[in-house]
Amino acid sequence: MLRAFASIPQRVLALADRKLLHLPNHPLSIIKNMIFQHTAATSPGVFTMRDDFPPKVTVTQNFDQLLIPADHPSRKPSDTYYFDEKWLLRTHTSAHQIEMLQKHAAFLVAGDVYRRDEIDSKHYPCFHQMEGVRTWRLEEIGAKDYAAGVQFALKDLKNTLEQICFHVYGPGIQFRWVDAYFPFTEPSLELEIYFQGEWMEVLGCGVIQKDVLNNANRSQDTVGWAYGLGLERWALKLFDIPDIRLFWSEDTRFTQQFSASKGITLFKSFSKYPVCYKDISFWLGPTFQENDLFELAREVAGDLVERVVKVDEFQSKQGRVSRCYRLHYRSMERSLTNEEVDALQFRMRALVPERLDAQLR
Repeated sequence: MLRAFASIPQRVLALADRKLLHLPNHPLSIIKNMIFQHTAATSPGVFTMRDDFPPKVTVTQNFDQLLIPADHPSRKPSDTYYFDEKWLLRTHTSAHQIEMLQKHAAFLVAGDVYRRDEIDSKHYPCFHQMEGVRTWRLEEIGAKDYAAGVQFALKDLKNTLEQICFHVYGPGIQFRWVDAYFPFTEPSLELEIYFQGEWMEVLGCGVIQKDVLNNANRSQDTVGWAYGLGLERWALKLFDIPDIRLFWSEDTRFTQQFSASKGITLFKSFSKYPVCYKDISFWLGPTFQENDLFELAREVAGDLVERVVKVDEFQSKQGRVSRCYRLHYRSMERSLTNEEVDALQFRMRALVPERLDAQLR
């Protein structure tokens, strides 16, 4: 069984040392700089820009100051990497919103963020976000009251993000706005872009809640917007990269394809190595958390596990729930042997009853 605050795996801590946003020819660094430079050019002297905050933050910074309720799912140890009850690996760059708002009226903050999450081509335990915030005093924008200020901020927010979208992808990009809910903004929206035949959410945003501004000691007549943009998802579309794991690859067949000085280069796939499927079935205990299974698969197989999918579920006459998950094993860089895949699956079968609230079938 997992402890309430399980130790953070060394493989996850090691990701912080990679500093992908500081590698000038990495796709994530390229897209970060595209947005930084576009913002500086369209709003000269307005935004302060940072990409150097360390990822270890407090629960207060990551949750409390942003009005995230104590019972919110994102606070669970099954979703978040905790060092202890006070410290964690930030789950969003919004963790720096209050300290930046105390000093700046507008800013961009880019950095690595961490979440215990599902396993597929668009999710990874570490990814990168960009936090954008802009605020005004009501008198600056000629708003008669706070409601008018909210409408001004919302219109400016959508225009700002649409212009970033056009700058990055060109005028033909397909995107759409979707209503959303976040504790720290109201109204709230998500932006989706069309990628690989489906709509993919690439950012959440909205008008900053008054209580968040109060936590930053901002004046009562202040209004503003905030967005949190997922850099990997923007880069997947821009460079036509099919799998989020590739951003962490040190294979020169990947790294040498991109150069900041040469502009945008579409990814050219190397040979597609075969996938190997293995199923595991078990009865669920009352405290079973699906993210714990995903975390265990990453612990056992690292980046060799490409996807984990629930393929079957049924309930017995006694009320017990059984699930079957299919693990997709595939290396991005070589063919896997039957022996090493079998060894990984044997290790998974040994650890599921030991580490999770589950009984093998």
